Amino acid sequence: MDNKKRCGWVPSNDPLYVKYHDEEWGVPLHDDRLLFESLILDGAQAGLSWITILRKRENYRKAYDNFDPEKVSRYGQDKIAELLNNPGIIRNRRKIEASIHNARLFLDIREEFGSFDSYLWQFVGGKPKINCRKSDSEVPATSPESDAMSKDLKKRGFKFAGSTICYAFMQAAGLVNDHTTGCFRYKELLS
Repeated sequence: MDNKKRCGWVPSNDPLYVKYHDEEWGVPLHDDRLLFESLILDGAQAGLSWITILRKRENYRKAYDNFDPEKVSRYGQDKIAELLNNPGIIRNRRKIEASIHNARLFLDIREEFGSFDSYLWQFVGGKPKINCRKSDSEVPATSPESDAMSKDLKKRGFKFAGSTICYAFMQAAGLVNDHTTGCFRYKELLS
């Protein structure tokens, strides 16, 4: 393992977590399919550790047609039954049904705003919000921006869209830079 300083939540002995932190977490996302994937996976994570989802992500990509929102929005009872029997994903009926429901609403937002990206980034004024946190203990579970996003998503009918889930989504998708200031990625993502 290298000697790079990382955020405290990254276990240095887990290469999958290190790779995720170093290459993905906090990098601004603008691709609608990747945003949809992140939104669905953050909803699937509710009540679980992120590493559980991260380890199952490739299985999710296969099971969910690479997170194509048009395809997911058309899933019916046969596909739900298939997903409930897939040991490679979280087999929670409420989360699976919510992912399909949310795919339909995702498409509605994309139609209204031209892209899901345009809709999402309005909550942070179109550019990443840069935070200056010295330790993980300073990172909140929610923010005024995640509160606003959650309120709007819920108003539109989204499920598994509470403020805590929205904030985790904002962190992962780079809407906020919550790398701690001592982490090597903090400064890299400022440029």
